[in-house]
Amino acid sequence: MAVKITFHGAAGTVTGSKHLVELTRTDGSRTRVLLDCGMFQGEALMDRSGKDRNRRFGFDPRSIDLVVLSHAHIDHSGLLPRLVAEGCQAPIWCTPATRDLCSIMLEDSARIQEYDYAYDVKRARRRGREPQEEGPLYTADDVAPTLELFQTLDYSETRAIAPGIDLTFTDAGHILGSAAVHLDLDDGERVLRLSFSGDVGRYVDRLLPQPAPFRQADVLICESTYGDREHAPIAEAEDELLKHVRTICVDRKGKLIIPAFSIGKTQEILHTLNLLSNAGSLPRIPVFVDSPLAISATDIARRYENLLSEEVRAELAQDPDLFSFPGVEFVRSPERSKQLNAMHGPCIIIAASGMMEAGRVRHHLLHGLADPANGVLAVGFCAPGTLGADLLAGHRTVRIFGEEIPVNASVARMEFYSAHGDRQELQRFLGCQNQGAVRRLFLVHGVEQSLQAFQSACRQNGFREVVIPRRGDSFEL
Repeated sequence: MAVKITFHGAAGTVTGSKHLVELTRTDGSRTRVLLDCGMFQGEALMDRSGKDRNRRFGFDPRSIDLVVLSHAHIDHSGLLPRLVAEGCQAPIWCTPATRDLCSIMLEDSARIQEYDYAYDVKRARRRGREPQEEGPLYTADDVAPTLELFQTLDYSETRAIAPGIDLTFTDAGHILGSAAVHLDLDDGERVLRLSFSGDVGRYVDRLLPQPAPFRQADVLICESTYGDREHAPIAEAEDELLKHVRTICVDRKGKLIIPAFSIGKTQEILHTLNLLSNAGSLPRIPVFVDSPLAISATDIARRYENLLSEEVRAELAQDPDLFSFPGVEFVRSPERSKQLNAMHGPCIIIAASGMMEAGRVRHHLLHGLADPANGVLAVGFCAPGTLGADLLAGHRTVRIFGEEIPVNASVARMEFYSAHGDRQELQRFLGCQNQGAVRRLFLVHGVEQSLQAFQSACRQNGFREVVIPRRGDSFEL
C-alpha cells in the first residue's frame, strides 16, 4: 500500500497543526489530504533563521485535493484563508458547528492581522523605519472564498470524499463541533485505517459530552498537550473560581482579568458563574465579556444545544440561558471596551485571547498589570513564548504594544478549564483500541516534556511503535 504522511506542524510543538496524507492507488492516481491547516503561535512561530513559519507551508497549496478540519481553533484552522489565497481549491470537510465557528473565527483572525500590521507600519514610520513584516498573512477579503469551500459531515456519518477515501467524524469533546478524524484509505488492494485525534476533550461533567470511542485503527495520530500531568478534580472548579473572585474582587477590590479563548473556555466560565449566581454564591459585582468573537461564539453554542451534554441539556429545562445572569454585560463596541480600562472598583473581565497574544485582553493587561489590587487568572494552556507563558513563569515585567509593563498584579492558573484531556484522559481516549493491532502511534501537539512522558505511558500501555515526529518528517505507512 502506498500511503505516506508528512508532518508540517504541531510536530515537536503545540501549535500549527498540519499533517499531509498522500494515498497512491494501484491505478496510479494520487490524492493528497491535508489534516488541519493551523497557525503557529508563540515560540513555534519563528524558524531558526528568524522567518515566520506561517508564511511557508512546506508544500504547494495547489497540490492539495482535500482538507479535513478537526475543529475551529486557530492553531488548527487559522491558515485556511492563506492556503486558499495561494491557490488551493480543495473541499474543506468539517462538522456543521465547526463551519459556523470558522465563519467568525477566520474573519476575526483576518481583522486582527490587518490591525496589527497597520499598527506595526505606523510605529515603524514614526521611528523613521520601514516595517519589517511582509504584510498580513491574509485579509478579510480572503475569508469568504475560503468559507465557500466548506463541506459538512455530521458525527458518525461516513462519506466517500474521494476515490478510495472514506471519512467519518466522532465527537472529540474538546469544543463545540470538535472531531476526531477517521480515514479509510483504499489503494485498490488493501484498506488502511488512519485516525487523527484532533484535540481530545475532557471526561468530566462539563458543557460537552465525553469524547466518543472509535473504530479500530491501523495508524493513530494523537495530541499530547497534557501528556505529562493530571488536572484538578471537577469538584474543586466552582470553589476555586469563587475563591479567586472573592480574593481579588471582594477582599482587594480589584479587577479579575480572565484571558480566555472565545470558543470553549469563555462559555465554560460563563456556565460556572451562572451556576454560582443561581446558587446565590456569586458576589454582586459586574462581569464583562469583552470579546465580540466570544459573544458570537456563545450565540452559536445556543443554536447547537443538541451537541451539549445530557446533564447540561437537563439544566436548560430550569434555566433557558446557561451563559447569562444578573450583572453580566456582553461588550461589543471598542468604545465600551476602552471604558472598562478607566473604571475603578471590582469587576470580572473575560476577554480573548487565552494565550494573551492578541485581542482586547492585551489592552486590559496593559492597563491592569501594574496595580497590585488586580489579578490575572489563566484558564488554559499558554504555549512557550507567548505573553501568557511569560506571566505564568513569574516575569516581573512584560512587553505589551512595545511598552515595558511592571507586573504587580497577582497571576494564577486554573487548569480545570483546559479543554484538553490530561494524561489519564488521553489514555482513556486511546483505551478503545486494541493496542497490539495499532501498527504505529504518532504523538503530536505537545512540548518536549509532555511528548516524552506520554510516549513512555503509551509504551507501558502496550502500543508497540510510538513515534514523536518532527516538522518535515515523512513516513511510509
